[in-house]
Amino acid sequence: MNAMTDEEILKELNKYAENVLGDIDPQKTPVSTQLDKLKPKMEELALKSGLSVEDIFIRYMDLASTQKVKMEQNFKDTMERAGVTDLGSLPY
Repeated sequence: MNAMTDEEILKELNKYAENVLGDIDPQKTPVSTQLDKLKPKMEELALKSGLSVEDIFIRYMDLASTQKVKMEQNFKDTMERAGVTDLGSLPY
């Protein structure tokens, strides 16, 4: 068992999720269904890291939330640098 960093866990689960969840609409697909599809990878990472599946899940949710916040802030910062302060004013 070798310890995995949080970044490695996030990277591996995101890559796996792209393949198994790529065509689903997360807004219309129950979270339980999404988690069922991710469970095999979470089990693999749990074995690989010496953590429980529950710990992998908790870390993934925390890391994914943090990543989403960073991405949203980066988008907002980029739009502000471009002079867009009101997204409702965009022509599309």
